[in-house]
Amino acid sequence: MTVTPVTITANSYGKSEVRLVTVRRGPDRHELKDVTVAIRLEGDFAAAYTQGDNTGVVATDTMKNTVYALAAEHPFDDVEDFGLALTAHLTKIYPQVSSARVELTEHLWERIEAAGNPHPHAFRRAGSERRTAVVTRDHDTVHVLAGLEDLVVMKTAKSAFEGFPRDRWTTLKETGDRLLATALRATWRYSRPDVPGIPFGRLWSDVRRVLLETFAEHDSRSVQHTLYAMGEAVLETLDVEEIHLAMPNRHHLPVDLTPFGQENRNEIFVATTEPYGLIEATLRRG
Repeated sequence: MTVTPVTITANSYGKSEVRLVTVRRGPDRHELKDVTVAIRLEGDFAAAYTQGDNTGVVATDTMKNTVYALAAEHPFDDVEDFGLALTAHLTKIYPQVSSARVELTEHLWERIEAAGNPHPHAFRRAGSERRTAVVTRDHDTVHVLAGLEDLVVMKTAKSAFEGFPRDRWTTLKETGDRLLATALRATWRYSRPDVPGIPFGRLWSDVRRVLLETFAEHDSRSVQHTLYAMGEAVLETLDVEEIHLAMPNRHHLPVDLTPFGQENRNEIFVATTEPYGLIEATLRRG
Protein backbone atom coordinates (compact mmCIF):
# COMPACT_ATOMS: atom_id res chain seq x y z
CA MET A 1 0.00 0.00 0.00
CA THR A 2 1.40 3.40 -1.00
CA VAL A 3 1.28 6.00 1.75
CA THR A 4 0.13 9.36 0.42
CA PRO A 5 1.87 12.36 2.02
CA VAL A 6 -0.42 14.56 4.09
CA THR A 7 0.02 18.33 3.89
CA ILE A 8 -1.66 21.24 5.64
CA THR A 9 -3.29 23.43 3.02
CA ALA A 10 -4.45 26.17 5.39
CA ASN A 11 -4.38 26.89 9.10
CA SER A 12 -5.23 29.66 11.50
CA TYR A 13 -5.83 30.09 15.21
CA GLY A 14 -6.57 32.83 17.70
CA LYS A 15 -8.54 34.04 20.69
CA SER A 16 -12.29 34.69 20.67
CA GLU A 17 -14.78 36.45 22.93
CA VAL A 18 -12.25 38.76 24.58
CA ARG A 19 -14.41 41.21 26.57
CA LEU A 20 -13.03 44.73 26.82
CA VAL A 21 -14.62 47.66 28.64
CA THR A 22 -12.79 51.00 28.73
CA VAL A 23 -13.60 54.16 30.69
CA ARG A 24 -11.82 57.38 29.78
CA ARG A 25 -12.25 59.71 32.73
CA GLY A 26 -12.32 63.32 31.56
CA PRO A 27 -12.70 66.20 34.01
CA ASP A 28 -16.33 66.81 33.03
CA ARG A 29 -17.54 63.50 31.55
CA HIS A 30 -16.59 59.89 31.07
CA GLU A 31 -16.41 58.03 27.74
CA LEU A 32 -17.49 54.37 27.83
CA LYS A 33 -16.61 51.64 25.32
CA ASP A 34 -17.85 48.05 25.57
CA VAL A 35 -16.28 45.74 22.96
CA THR A 36 -15.92 42.03 22.23
CA VAL A 37 -12.73 41.19 20.32
CA ALA A 38 -11.74 38.11 18.31
CA ILE A 39 -8.24 37.60 16.89
CA ARG A 40 -7.19 35.15 14.18
CA LEU A 41 -3.60 34.71 12.99
CA GLU A 42 -2.27 33.03 9.86
CA GLY A 43 1.39 32.29 9.21
CA ASP A 44 4.22 29.82 9.66
CA PHE A 45 2.62 27.54 12.26
CA ALA A 46 2.71 24.21 10.42
CA ALA A 47 5.36 22.71 12.74
CA ALA A 48 3.01 23.03 15.70
CA TYR A 49 0.51 20.79 13.91
CA THR A 50 2.88 18.27 12.34
CA GLN A 51 5.64 18.03 14.95
CA GLY A 52 4.20 19.51 18.14
CA ASP A 53 6.80 22.29 17.91
CA ASN A 54 5.45 25.39 19.68
CA THR A 55 8.46 27.66 19.23
CA GLY A 56 6.55 29.87 16.78
CA VAL A 57 3.14 29.73 18.42
CA VAL A 58 1.92 32.97 19.99
CA ALA A 59 -0.10 31.90 23.03
CA THR A 60 -3.76 32.81 22.77
CA ASP A 61 -3.53 34.05 26.36
CA THR A 62 -0.89 36.51 25.15
CA MET A 63 -3.35 37.70 22.50
CA LYS A 64 -5.93 38.35 25.22
CA ASN A 65 -3.42 40.30 27.31
CA THR A 66 -2.37 42.28 24.23
CA VAL A 67 -5.94 43.50 23.80
CA TYR A 68 -5.99 44.94 27.32
CA ALA A 69 -2.46 46.38 27.27
CA LEU A 70 -2.86 47.96 23.84
CA ALA A 71 -6.22 49.48 24.81
CA ALA A 72 -4.46 51.14 27.76
CA GLU A 73 -1.66 52.47 25.53
CA HIS A 74 -3.92 53.53 22.65
CA PRO A 75 -7.26 54.96 23.86
CA PHE A 76 -9.76 54.88 20.99
CA ASP A 77 -13.05 56.43 19.98
CA ASP A 78 -13.76 54.06 17.09
CA VAL A 79 -13.38 50.27 17.01
CA GLU A 80 -11.88 50.49 13.52
CA ASP A 81 -8.95 52.50 14.89
CA PHE A 82 -8.34 49.94 17.63
CA GLY A 83 -8.49 47.13 15.07
CA LEU A 84 -5.89 48.90 12.94
CA ALA A 85 -3.58 49.36 15.95
CA LEU A 86 -4.02 45.75 17.07
CA THR A 87 -3.34 44.20 13.65
CA ALA A 88 -0.31 46.50 13.17
CA HIS A 89 1.10 45.34 16.50
CA LEU A 90 0.56 41.64 15.82
CA THR A 91 2.10 41.67 12.34
CA LYS A 92 5.03 43.85 13.41
CA ILE A 93 6.38 42.04 16.47
CA TYR A 94 5.76 38.44 15.30
CA PRO A 95 7.62 37.75 12.00
CA GLN A 96 5.98 34.31 11.72
CA VAL A 97 2.56 35.98 11.40
CA SER A 98 1.69 36.57 7.74
CA SER A 99 -1.73 38.10 8.39
CA ALA A 100 -3.88 39.12 11.33
CA ARG A 101 -7.65 39.42 11.35
CA VAL A 102 -9.44 41.20 14.18
CA GLU A 103 -13.22 41.19 14.58
CA LEU A 104 -14.71 43.79 16.91
CA THR A 105 -18.28 44.04 18.15
CA GLU A 106 -19.20 47.18 20.07
CA HIS A 107 -22.14 46.94 22.46
CA LEU A 108 -23.67 50.40 22.33
CA TRP A 109 -24.50 52.47 25.41
CA GLU A 110 -26.39 55.77 25.63
CA ARG A 111 -26.15 58.44 28.29
CA ILE A 112 -28.99 58.60 30.78
CA GLU A 113 -30.72 61.96 30.83
CA ALA A 114 -30.92 63.76 34.18
CA ALA A 115 -32.68 67.10 34.54
CA GLY A 116 -33.05 67.18 30.77
CA ASN A 117 -29.33 66.79 30.06
CA PRO A 118 -27.11 63.80 29.16
CA HIS A 119 -25.49 62.55 32.36
CA PRO A 120 -21.66 62.73 32.38
CA HIS A 121 -21.11 59.26 33.82
CA ALA A 122 -24.37 57.27 33.83
CA PHE A 123 -25.39 55.10 30.85
CA ARG A 124 -27.98 52.63 29.59
CA ARG A 125 -27.66 49.90 26.96
CA ALA A 126 -28.98 51.07 23.60
CA GLY A 127 -31.16 48.03 22.86
CA SER A 128 -29.85 45.07 20.90
CA GLU A 129 -28.02 47.01 18.18
CA ARG A 130 -24.26 46.46 17.87
CA ARG A 131 -21.54 48.21 15.90
CA THR A 132 -19.05 45.91 14.17
CA ALA A 133 -15.68 46.12 12.46
CA VAL A 134 -13.32 43.59 10.87
CA VAL A 135 -9.71 44.63 10.22
CA THR A 136 -7.44 42.32 8.21
CA ARG A 137 -3.77 43.12 7.67
CA ASP A 138 -0.80 41.44 6.06
CA HIS A 139 2.63 42.97 5.44
CA ASP A 140 1.45 44.81 2.32
CA THR A 141 -2.23 45.67 2.63
CA VAL A 142 -4.96 46.43 5.14
CA HIS A 143 -8.73 46.00 4.74
CA VAL A 144 -11.48 47.48 6.93
CA LEU A 145 -15.08 46.29 7.02
CA ALA A 146 -17.50 48.28 9.16
CA GLY A 147 -21.03 47.36 10.04
CA LEU A 148 -23.97 47.07 12.36
CA GLU A 149 -26.04 44.18 13.65
CA ASP A 150 -29.54 43.70 15.00
CA LEU A 151 -30.85 47.18 14.22
CA VAL A 152 -34.59 46.50 14.65
CA VAL A 153 -36.84 48.72 12.52
CA MET A 154 -40.48 48.73 11.42
CA LYS A 155 -42.68 50.74 9.04
CA THR A 156 -46.47 50.60 9.18
CA ALA A 157 -47.18 52.09 5.74
CA LYS A 158 -45.71 52.20 2.21
CA SER A 159 -45.04 48.45 2.22
CA ALA A 160 -46.64 45.81 -0.04
CA PHE A 161 -46.09 42.32 -1.44
CA GLU A 162 -48.06 41.55 -4.58
CA GLY A 163 -47.66 39.86 -7.97
CA PHE A 164 -45.73 36.79 -6.79
CA PRO A 165 -46.33 33.40 -8.47
CA ARG A 166 -49.02 31.13 -7.08
CA ASP A 167 -49.36 27.36 -7.17
CA ARG A 168 -51.52 24.79 -5.40
CA TRP A 169 -49.53 25.20 -2.17
CA THR A 170 -49.55 29.00 -2.07
CA THR A 171 -51.76 30.31 0.72
CA LEU A 172 -50.21 33.75 1.32
CA LYS A 173 -52.59 36.56 0.38
CA GLU A 174 -51.40 39.50 -1.69
CA THR A 175 -51.38 42.81 0.16
CA GLY A 176 -50.79 46.41 -0.77
CA ASP A 177 -50.61 47.53 2.86
CA ARG A 178 -48.62 45.51 5.35
CA LEU A 179 -46.19 45.99 8.23
CA LEU A 180 -42.52 45.69 7.29
CA ALA A 181 -40.12 44.90 10.13
CA THR A 182 -36.59 43.54 10.24
CA ALA A 183 -33.47 43.21 12.36
CA LEU A 184 -30.98 44.71 9.94
CA ARG A 185 -27.42 43.44 9.57
CA ALA A 186 -25.10 45.45 7.34
CA THR A 187 -21.39 45.37 6.54
CA TRP A 188 -19.63 47.76 4.20
CA ARG A 189 -16.15 48.34 2.80
CA TYR A 190 -14.73 51.85 2.70
CA SER A 191 -13.05 53.02 -0.49
CA ARG A 192 -9.91 54.35 1.25
CA PRO A 193 -9.54 52.79 4.72
CA ASP A 194 -5.81 53.50 5.06
CA VAL A 195 -6.07 57.28 4.78
CA PRO A 196 -4.57 58.75 7.99
CA GLY A 197 -7.16 60.28 10.29
CA ILE A 198 -10.20 58.83 8.51
CA PRO A 199 -13.26 59.70 10.67
CA PHE A 200 -14.62 56.19 11.14
CA GLY A 201 -17.20 57.24 13.71
CA ARG A 202 -18.73 59.94 11.52
CA LEU A 203 -18.74 57.65 8.48
CA TRP A 204 -20.45 54.88 10.45
CA SER A 205 -23.11 57.30 11.66
CA ASP A 206 -23.63 58.59 8.10
CA VAL A 207 -24.14 55.07 6.70
CA ARG A 208 -26.56 54.23 9.50
CA ARG A 209 -28.50 57.47 8.89
CA VAL A 210 -28.81 56.85 5.15
CA LEU A 211 -29.97 53.28 5.72
CA LEU A 212 -32.65 54.39 8.19
CA GLU A 213 -33.86 57.34 6.12
CA THR A 214 -34.16 55.21 2.98
CA PHE A 215 -35.99 52.44 4.85
CA ALA A 216 -38.48 54.96 6.20
CA GLU A 217 -39.16 56.82 2.95
CA HIS A 218 -39.01 54.03 0.35
CA ASP A 219 -42.28 52.89 -1.26
CA SER A 220 -41.60 49.18 -0.82
CA ARG A 221 -42.88 46.51 -3.18
CA SER A 222 -40.94 43.81 -1.30
CA VAL A 223 -38.11 43.45 1.20
CA GLN A 224 -35.80 42.89 -1.77
CA HIS A 225 -36.95 46.17 -3.30
CA THR A 226 -36.24 48.16 -0.15
CA LEU A 227 -32.93 46.39 0.52
CA TYR A 228 -31.65 47.44 -2.90
CA ALA A 229 -32.81 51.02 -2.40
CA MET A 230 -31.01 51.21 0.97
CA GLY A 231 -27.73 49.86 -0.39
CA GLU A 232 -27.95 52.00 -3.51
CA ALA A 233 -28.43 55.15 -1.43
CA VAL A 234 -25.30 54.41 0.62
CA LEU A 235 -23.14 53.75 -2.46
CA GLU A 236 -24.39 56.85 -4.25
CA THR A 237 -23.88 59.31 -1.39
CA LEU A 238 -20.95 58.05 0.73
CA ASP A 239 -17.34 56.92 0.25
CA VAL A 240 -18.30 53.23 0.39
CA GLU A 241 -17.17 50.73 -2.24
CA GLU A 242 -19.37 47.74 -1.34
CA ILE A 243 -22.17 46.93 1.09
CA HIS A 244 -23.84 43.68 2.17
CA LEU A 245 -27.30 43.79 3.71
CA ALA A 246 -29.22 41.01 5.45
CA MET A 247 -32.87 41.64 6.31
CA PRO A 248 -34.79 38.84 8.04
CA ASN A 249 -38.51 39.46 7.65
CA ARG A 250 -40.02 39.83 11.11
CA HIS A 251 -43.57 38.92 10.20
CA HIS A 252 -46.56 40.70 11.73
CA LEU A 253 -49.69 38.92 10.58
CA PRO A 254 -53.17 40.50 10.63
CA VAL A 255 -55.52 38.91 13.15
CA ASP A 256 -58.94 37.95 11.75
CA LEU A 257 -61.44 39.67 14.03
CA THR A 258 -64.59 38.57 12.19
CA PRO A 259 -65.19 35.55 14.49
CA PHE A 260 -65.58 38.13 17.28
CA GLY A 261 -68.08 40.17 15.28
CA GLN A 262 -65.51 42.92 14.71
CA GLU A 263 -64.31 44.62 11.54
CA ASN A 264 -60.81 43.96 10.19
CA ARG A 265 -59.27 47.44 9.86
CA ASN A 266 -55.65 46.31 9.44
CA GLU A 267 -54.84 47.47 12.97
CA ILE A 268 -54.44 44.26 15.02
CA PHE A 269 -51.47 41.93 14.33
CA VAL A 270 -49.69 38.98 15.84
CA ALA A 271 -45.87 39.05 15.84
CA THR A 272 -44.21 35.78 14.83
CA THR A 273 -40.54 34.83 15.17
CA GLU A 274 -40.36 31.52 13.27
CA PRO A 275 -40.27 30.63 10.46
CA TYR A 276 -39.12 33.81 8.73
CA GLY A 277 -37.90 34.94 5.34
CA LEU A 278 -34.25 35.97 5.04
CA ILE A 279 -33.28 38.35 2.26
CA GLU A 280 -29.60 39.18 1.57
CA ALA A 281 -27.63 40.92 -1.16
CA THR A 282 -24.25 42.49 -1.81
CA LEU A 283 -24.11 45.74 -3.80
CA ARG A 284 -20.96 47.17 -5.31
CA ARG A 285 -20.15 50.31 -7.23
CA GLY A 286 -20.01 49.79 -10.97
